[in-house]
Amino acid sequence: MKTLDSCYELEFNKINFQERKNKITHPKTIVCGPPKTGKSYLIYDYLSNFESEDYLYINLDDFRNQKEEIIIFLDDFIKEKKIKVLVLENFDFDFEIPIMQSVLITTTNYKKLFGFKTIFVHGLDFEEFLLHDNKHQNTIASFNHFFKYGNLPEMIAIDENKKFNRLQEIIKLFCKDKTEIEVLKLLFSSIDENKSINQLFTILKKSIKISKDRFYELCKFYESNQLIFFLKKFNHEKSTKKIYAYNHSFLSSISHNKKFKNEFTNMIFLHLQKEYKNIYYLDKVDFFIEDNKSLVLSIAFFNTMLHGAIIKKIHNIIDELNITQVYIITAGNSDVLSYKKIEINILPFYEWAVQ
Repeated sequence: MKTLDSCYELEFNKINFQERKNKITHPKTIVCGPPKTGKSYLIYDYLSNFESEDYLYINLDDFRNQKEEIIIFLDDFIKEKKIKVLVLENFDFDFEIPIMQSVLITTTNYKKLFGFKTIFVHGLDFEEFLLHDNKHQNTIASFNHFFKYGNLPEMIAIDENKKFNRLQEIIKLFCKDKTEIEVLKLLFSSIDENKSINQLFTILKKSIKISKDRFYELCKFYESNQLIFFLKKFNHEKSTKKIYAYNHSFLSSISHNKKFKNEFTNMIFLHLQKEYKNIYYLDKVDFFIEDNKSLVLSIAFFNTMLHGAIIKKIHNIIDELNITQVYIITAGNSDVLSYKKIEINILPFYEWAVQ
């Protein structure tokens, strides 16, 4: 039982852990989410409440751990050691889960199971990023790093010259072959664009061999596991959807073509997506939040010359949809406009995201 003995020797109470807004609060929890969003650290945080002899941590992606041995001896080992908490990291649900008081599971695929609470871990929002970031001396410097390298916790500590290579490696973690890599690259390169699945397939089949069925299945799979988001147009079910990625900086890691507006808008979407359920886009407006009747526009380089154009662009929408709030998110500018009794707040992302 070398595998189980070795796993039982692991200790996590000395790991330096920064608080996340997500926490494990249920003794039986499935922690799911895309690669490198911080699922394991939620596990470590939970285990820090126990003595090391009370838990058994098994990472099923660790080459050293023999799955056959785990399947055969796990139940007896738990009883012998009087284990209180079992952790199955990167579990494929391909063997029976022991019946016990506390079981924690991590997986990249969204999964619900009777008796378990499922929590989904996204990348850091900007407020969490500021808590993790001890390298930069002010909020603006932190924002510049957050925008350039994204929302994955590990990117803060990686050397500057290795960051984009690491982002490419992370993309590959979710892919089984080169075809899947090309599919994800196409999707990530299309962020903040209106493209139908058929349009995307037409683009892709010019460079690789892939069936329409497989491409559609992969897009559906990536969407269900929130690697990709397809944003609907409000009250237009059949309109093409806008595409967003779970980390806005993937685009820069796969292309030398700069799409500042696309990445900036993707970053805004990810912040909204963690706060609201009913988000849509409109003609001339990046985001309409139905829950609170608000509009959010992405204009990174806003200036006073745009005041009249903005009012002209959105005044009909404000009236038709009974809008109560309007935000224009910028890279650094602040201002306030008004239309009738509606305030239009112009704020830098780094202020708006921590309100």
